[in-house]
Amino acid sequence: MKSKKILGIDIGGSGIKGAPVNTDDGRILKSRHRFPTPDPATPENVAEVISDLVKHFKWKGLVGCGYPGVIQNGIVRTAANVDKSWIDTNINKLFSRVTGLPVYAINDADAAGLAEMKFGAGKNQKGVILLLTIGTGIGTVLFSSGRLVPNLEMGHIEYKGMDAEKYCADIVRKNENLSWDEWAGRFNEYLMAMEALVWPDLIILGGGASKKGDKFMQYLTVKARVVAAQLLNEAGLVGAALAARQYYKTGKKKIK
Repeated sequence: MKSKKILGIDIGGSGIKGAPVNTDDGRILKSRHRFPTPDPATPENVAEVISDLVKHFKWKGLVGCGYPGVIQNGIVRTAANVDKSWIDTNINKLFSRVTGLPVYAINDADAAGLAEMKFGAGKNQKGVILLLTIGTGIGTVLFSSGRLVPNLEMGHIEYKGMDAEKYCADIVRKNENLSWDEWAGRFNEYLMAMEALVWPDLIILGGGASKKGDKFMQYLTVKARVVAAQLLNEAGLVGAALAARQYYKTGKKKIK
């Protein structure tokens, strides 16, 4: 796949957004366009929105798509924030069929991680790097010596008798009206648990909460260096495009 320009799409719980990406330098080439996530967010309904995004940009080439769940060899395995009928769907075949274009899908947090490692806070960083996307849930991404460990769903580990993200995701702060220092205490507990499991050299915080790092990062006490992500809302789109380019370039599912 020679084209460096790829349409990146990010499927979220409330919105599905897309934009063309220059995968050589990570630039968004046109203004992002967003459609509401359909309700119910079934494979067929979401596929229709993906088709609408392709039509909006009059796109004719390769498409990369970030999906909020585990994808193994093109098959969806989990559906935390979309309809359960996604499970066991071949997402690449579905989106390719409805668009008439080659589409490659990757876990959305993994997509954000790829973008940060290539163009953002993880660029030229060595060792073990843990990236967390903090929003409605907690996405977790792990890199070792620059290589992605895919589908790391550690936002769903059991913590205090519940999914960890139900204890300390940013939506919990909002729903429970927690002060920033109260929420930071919870999030710090979770980070310390993550550090005890994977011992990262660097932790990168992305997602909506990362834009307000000045309100909570001073309360974090993990040993690893903690920095804010740099690509923010563009990371998912850029990373999905990068993953698609790499996949079609190599014909392999190992994304570097």
